[in-house]
Amino acid sequence: MMVLKDILYKVTINAVIGSTNIAVSNIEFDSRKIENNALFVAISGTITDGHNYIESVIEKGATAIVCECLPEVLKTGVTYIEVANSNQALAYMAANFYQHPSENLKLVGVTGTNGKTTVTSLLYQLFKKAGYKVGLLSTVKIMVDDTIYKTAHTTPDSLTINKYLKLMNDAGVEFCFMEASSHGIHQSRTEGLKFTGGIFTNLSHDHLDYHDTFAEYRDVKKAFFDQLPKDAFALSNVDDKNGFVMLQNTQAKKYTYALKTFADYRAQILENEFSGLLLKLNDNELWTRLIGSFNAYNIVAIYGAAELLGLEKDEILPIISELQNVSGRFEYLISDTRITAIVDYAHTPDALKNVLETINSIRTKNEQLITVIGCGGDRDKTKRPKMAHIASALSTKVIFTSDNPRGEVPETIIEDMEKGVGPQNFKKTLSITDRRQAIKTACQMAGAKDIILIAGKGHENYQEIKGERFDFDDYKTVHELLKQLQK
Repeated sequence: MMVLKDILYKVTINAVIGSTNIAVSNIEFDSRKIENNALFVAISGTITDGHNYIESVIEKGATAIVCECLPEVLKTGVTYIEVANSNQALAYMAANFYQHPSENLKLVGVTGTNGKTTVTSLLYQLFKKAGYKVGLLSTVKIMVDDTIYKTAHTTPDSLTINKYLKLMNDAGVEFCFMEASSHGIHQSRTEGLKFTGGIFTNLSHDHLDYHDTFAEYRDVKKAFFDQLPKDAFALSNVDDKNGFVMLQNTQAKKYTYALKTFADYRAQILENEFSGLLLKLNDNELWTRLIGSFNAYNIVAIYGAAELLGLEKDEILPIISELQNVSGRFEYLISDTRITAIVDYAHTPDALKNVLETINSIRTKNEQLITVIGCGGDRDKTKRPKMAHIASALSTKVIFTSDNPRGEVPETIIEDMEKGVGPQNFKKTLSITDRRQAIKTACQMAGAKDIILIAGKGHENYQEIKGERFDFDDYKTVHELLKQLQK
């Protein structure tokens, strides 16, 4: 239990009706989870509006309501707090309720279109191997040192973030690495947290179903760096044209990394093979099992961050050589018939282009490169033809299929993709709605030394169709199908 007035510390309040000197058992924004003496935060979401549930949560036992608009009828014995922004209020209240857990560890946020999961996961691995207790808040999973928890969002809600940070405090965690998505930043989920550092990976076409313009998408990312404190660091990829934009107004100490331009942390690719990368990293040669130029950027980012967090160069470099690939990020297998299958999360035009260019830079061109690709339903439709254009231009053959169609008709999504295929590439493409059948067809088309890329879903072990999630794992599926073909 906690006193309401203490929970409201730093919250911008427009009006208070009732007493703030009451005990609160917990904070909730989901009306289904309300208990006696709970504080309910009414949030206007994209699907439902929490303000519509105020009356029902009071009947369930809520004694305090935080909302942007006061209800017409006010119940006796209930405290109402009117705020300008419920998301922002929730962020500060969650931090207060869980006793500011971010202040008791070194929290680093990673933002950008691509690479967030890889950078956070590699940093988690690196610091674990260096002997520290470490936390991770990522798209793939939440880790409280050695304990794993499932996650549903890239950046969880403020209550979830603070809850797990508090668990990390209790477990003695010293460092935590967290993905900061544009949705999470825009919805104030990262406010009320004390960051030790921030990393910018890159910016490309994504989430324009949520953000009205690319400029708005960029500025939301930039807002994360604008909010960093003076004693934090801001590490930015300046090969990306938006890299310096991120650093413009930050109070944090500014550092840069790059492959192509002068920077504080710089790498040069000496060798790029399916077995890994040989890099020259700030005058040190380094071998890593990770593959491709996009991973070279990830390696420089984690090297810079580790040094800024106090690790020594001689400690960092040997550990980087031991790091394992992240699930669903250029994860590959080679069958007994010498077919290489690669599973990658690439779900933006830029990420897909990077993966295909990496494969093409390694292969001899005597092999086929067969790409299986879909686009998500109820998401940014403008990237569909772009994804198809890139896939058909950079592959020998392409199979368009379902990703997570969600509430849309899969065939409609595929038709949107097909519009991006140039006339010279029509003969390269075919469309198979069923994802398993599409992967099976790719396996049947492939011969010895050919390469199959299955893009878009990566680590996801489900397919979302009409509100239901069905078991589906790209890596397991292609592994099973290739084994069947060997018999």
